[in-house]
Amino acid sequence: MSKLNITTADEAVKIIKSGDRVYIHAVAGAPRSLINAMTARSGDLQDVEIIHLHTEGDAPYSAPELRDSFHVNALFIGANVRHALDAGNASYTPVFLSEVPNLFRRDILPVDVALMTVSPPDRHGFCSLGTSVDASLAAMEKAKYVIAQINPFMPRTGGDGIRHISEFDAITEKAEELIAHNPVQPAEIEMQIGAHIAGLIENGSTLQMGIGAIPNAALAQLTNHKDLGIHTEMFSDGVIPLVESGVINGRHKAHRKGKIVSGFVMGSKKLYDFIDDNPMVEMRDIAWVNDVSVIRSNPKAVSINSAIEVDLTGQVCADSIGTRLYSGVGGQMDFIRGASLSEGGKPIIALPSTTRRGESRITGFLKHGAGVVTTRAHVHYIITEYGVADLYGKTIKQRTKALRDIAHPDHRETLDKAAFEICRC
Repeated sequence: MSKLNITTADEAVKIIKSGDRVYIHAVAGAPRSLINAMTARSGDLQDVEIIHLHTEGDAPYSAPELRDSFHVNALFIGANVRHALDAGNASYTPVFLSEVPNLFRRDILPVDVALMTVSPPDRHGFCSLGTSVDASLAAMEKAKYVIAQINPFMPRTGGDGIRHISEFDAITEKAEELIAHNPVQPAEIEMQIGAHIAGLIENGSTLQMGIGAIPNAALAQLTNHKDLGIHTEMFSDGVIPLVESGVINGRHKAHRKGKIVSGFVMGSKKLYDFIDDNPMVEMRDIAWVNDVSVIRSNPKAVSINSAIEVDLTGQVCADSIGTRLYSGVGGQMDFIRGASLSEGGKPIIALPSTTRRGESRITGFLKHGAGVVTTRAHVHYIITEYGVADLYGKTIKQRTKALRDIAHPDHRETLDKAAFEICRC
């Protein structure tokens, strides 16, 4: 491999001009040195659209005082840009995660510049997109100009994210530890929810789960299961013990048998070390990972997702708190639908029965302005610490009773009154 033509971050981002659309590598892949260099050019730029899924770390371009220079288009709203939506210098584009690559590939949202983090090249000149292939691969492939930050802390992962150094128009080098999230010990309520989830999972199931205490609580209670597989948009530390013990082996998967398939990962340094050069892990384009036809072909596909609130008819709100946009559609519907069509599949929505302030998350009616991510026609299992409500094939009257019974006891009388208003029952 010939010597790399390395430049500085400050020099590389000079290609960005006013009016450009700039994509930022997702989640832990967000290249902080390039982001900071771009933001430092705010005085030279106007009307630059910054587009991305969730990103880890600071988002200095989202500061309200830079609104004339940068506007954020969030395809998923992370905590680092939530303030910008509140302030009016950011927007949210609702879209299924499986369809985000099409926004780029079909030039619905043409990308001018992509800012990426990659692993160091091997002796043949191939780098890896590491922790995030997701929709970042499509954005990179369609961008007019690609700037890559080579970061030795970026793990090397197999799958669709292996790219040759010649695909990058500018290259910088900066060693930056990836932002990590160490797993938190689940609380008693989360363990109770996890136990209900684990009770639904059969041997030979293929799992999709997210990050957080509830997925980890469920995974921690699968130690006596056998032959589980992983086909998921993302995973975190909870899978590692189950892989090491042989519980997760992918033996019965229809696609990529024996492999852990994912679009991105987010977790601790231990997780990043686990995926580094691990032939069991394949990071794939999210258009394929989250394709309903692919998901449903895996036997006993189980999807585990969460919600902000669920009404008594089974409508699931997962992206807003009333009128306040809070997160995003993500891949919830992709996997809810895929799991429901899988032979023996089980789509699950799991959530604590109350908020931290004691408000019921099982509600008679969604808050004014709340968005429905999973419709009442798609929903199957709703789980709280008080049990499992199987809503599939159930009437509205049957649903109101089942959901009332897994709500917190303090709120059941109020829900009874709402149920009467809904169905005179």
